[in-house]
Amino acid sequence: MDAVLVHLDAPPRVVNIGVGVHGPAGHTDVFRLPDLWQLHLYRYAADLTVDGTAYAIRPGRVSLVPPATTVRYHYHRDRSEHLYAHLRLPATTGTPRSVPVMQDAGAGLPALNAAMLQAIAAAPTAPGRVTAEVWAALWRVAHLTPPPPQSGPHPAMTAAITHIESHLADPLTVPAVARAAGISHNHLTRLFRAETGGTVVGYIRRRRLERARHLLRESTLSIPAIAATVGIPDLQAFNKACHRELGGSPRTVRRYGGAGGVA
Repeated sequence: MDAVLVHLDAPPRVVNIGVGVHGPAGHTDVFRLPDLWQLHLYRYAADLTVDGTAYAIRPGRVSLVPPATTVRYHYHRDRSEHLYAHLRLPATTGTPRSVPVMQDAGAGLPALNAAMLQAIAAAPTAPGRVTAEVWAALWRVAHLTPPPPQSGPHPAMTAAITHIESHLADPLTVPAVARAAGISHNHLTRLFRAETGGTVVGYIRRRRLERARHLLRESTLSIPAIAATVGIPDLQAFNKACHRELGGSPRTVRRYGGAGGVA
């Protein structure tokens, strides 16, 4: 077990929190919490096994272990202290996040340590504060390891879209956009098909009409000025484009919002 899925869009229910002291009664503990998650912030060196997977505990590391998981601690010294919270997490609220079972708090250690200590101090008198601090700590733990970078669009695609967005008021041709992106006409066509499912011309038309609708609904610019701003200065052509893409004339879109498919 290298990572766990957690739902953090709703607060946890903290059942117990405190400073755990281990070692004096023996150098090994084996146990499981059938219904509770375990959040530990360590101040010592030891060995931990979580359902058969071994981890090295070091000062400044934090672990998050799900319920019904067998853990085995082997301590290297007689007294080993850590901050802990035993809690219940919502099962299905929001989008789950993948969090490593064990990770180094690194630069996040001071804030994480402060949140846990504040929660421990509040436990006798302010359960709401305990919930808030532990919830904040969990979010910090979830963000210690950033999600893997997602592959972004092809650099040429980014260059092409930037060129289009900055020249919507101007005449735009596919060869000109391809030159601005530094690739061939055919390559640009393939990229747009792969990343948008449509054509370069279709993208330009859609973006022009999206901007036109925004200006019609949200600004006091005249209709001729809007038509020129989105690169369709011929009012008859602009009127036809609004009917086709936005579901009504420019005046209708301005008054009622239109019902076209570029929403």
